[in-house]
Amino acid sequence: MSFLPDRALDHLRDVTETPDFSDTRYRVEEEIGRGGMGIVYRAWDAQLERRVAVKVMNAGYAINREAKLLAQLEHPGIAPVYDTGNLPDGRWYYAMRLIQGRRLDEFLRTEPALPARLRLFEKICEAVAFAHNRGVIHCDLKPQNIMVGEFGEVFVDGAPAPAAGTPPYMAPEQSAGSADALSDVFALGRILRDLMPDPPPRPLAAIAQKASAQEPAARFGDVQHLAADVGRYLDGQPVAAYRDTVPERLARFCRQNQVLLLLLGTYLAVKLFLYFLAPALK
Repeated sequence: MSFLPDRALDHLRDVTETPDFSDTRYRVEEEIGRGGMGIVYRAWDAQLERRVAVKVMNAGYAINREAKLLAQLEHPGIAPVYDTGNLPDGRWYYAMRLIQGRRLDEFLRTEPALPARLRLFEKICEAVAFAHNRGVIHCDLKPQNIMVGEFGEVFVDGAPAPAAGTPPYMAPEQSAGSADALSDVFALGRILRDLMPDPPPRPLAAIAQKASAQEPAARFGDVQHLAADVGRYLDGQPVAAYRDTVPERLARFCRQNQVLLLLLGTYLAVKLFLYFLAPALK
């Protein structure tokens, strides 16, 4: 019995996987990601003379449901679908905007500022909430599926990445096949944990804990409520997921009324100065 060398096997595998776009307007340049349902390539659109991302669905996904769903989600945080079709081998493909940027997990390594991280998180929530409003549940939210553009844009569901070695962003109920919008809330809560410093601010930790609660009924009712609580934290307001202590309320009052307290302190200092100085002037 003879065996093919590894190099020959790799070549055969590449030839088998590489899609045949000879009858289309696209010229594949390189693979940029792969997931459970397909492979994403960087390609050149010869008709419109621009680079795009082309996702080729694995064999068995004959109905291009994913592309149709994405085409209905016209939102700045979701990459638009440009075109769809099928290859000579029967596989479907669709072309979409090629996002120039970094995955969220890569971006976080170079962005230490918590407010900037939380503003990105709000944009992620906006895109997910929009999808939910259109009846679409993501079910695979994680930093590897979120792209940050060159100018701070956020795109949900970029080029898919392997799940191996990543934290568990899947909600407990998803293993039973009962995923819904609250499953995405759970994943967003886990992503929020990734954004926080160690140790995290207690109000922010409470928000993340509520979002990623094991029981769906204990989570925020929807993504908008989660985003609203993060927004309140950014604005220095009390959050719904956390009950402030008296010292924390006092500290917040002082931060929010610094000018008033400074004027009041100056006024009292002048009054005291004049009070003690008055007898000496007589």
